[in-house]
Amino acid sequence: MEKDLICIVDDEKRITDFVRIYLEKEGFSVISFTDGVQALKGIRASGPELVVLDVMLPGMDGFEVCKSLRSEKNNVPIIMLTAKDEEIDKIIGLELGADDYLTKPFNPRELIARIKAVLRRNNLSRKSEKDVIEVGDIRIDINRREVTVKGNPVSLRTQEFELLRVLAEDEGRVFSREQLLNYAWGYSFAGQTRTVDVHVAQLRKKLVDSDGHIETMTGFGYKLMA
Repeated sequence: MEKDLICIVDDEKRITDFVRIYLEKEGFSVISFTDGVQALKGIRASGPELVVLDVMLPGMDGFEVCKSLRSEKNNVPIIMLTAKDEEIDKIIGLELGADDYLTKPFNPRELIARIKAVLRRNNLSRKSEKDVIEVGDIRIDINRREVTVKGNPVSLRTQEFELLRVLAEDEGRVFSREQLLNYAWGYSFAGQTRTVDVHVAQLRKKLVDSDGHIETMTGFGYKLMA
């Protein structure tokens, strides 16, 4: 059975070696890079299932790597590693197209849990009780993983699609940020709800022409309504 390939990018070789040990014990194949330019070339050539990408890299930083991949329509899931308490790094990474972030120093078990959650979501989320979900003029084809508004295609990244799917499958239900982390990301860790807020903001921009909209329920979370 072919193993899922994970790409680790960090300028500290001790970190890439450390993470490699944990991932290989979990049955993954691993490639690693210590600078951004080589990482971008390697990701293009090898097509990994997921990338763990540090922000601070020589040659080309993690933000530029992420931005380059997304500009090429490469939707490989990206988990960014950010410096402790650097909130702006987390927000920039998510807005550039990262799917999630993890603050350094990190617990390798938490990283493994996040990686597995992303891969599990990508592999299993296609199995839905409904093949097509419609909320107003938003049409979500679960099997094809396509979204249209008024018949026009809307390009969503993996995590944006998952968030919209969860909200649409239970139209009108108010979800807390913690619930959305659990249902759409596949895990729930305290202090990570900013991830949800940034993805909601991105979704709103992409659905701006639709009569379906994501409402903020002050003090609790979000719901999708037509």
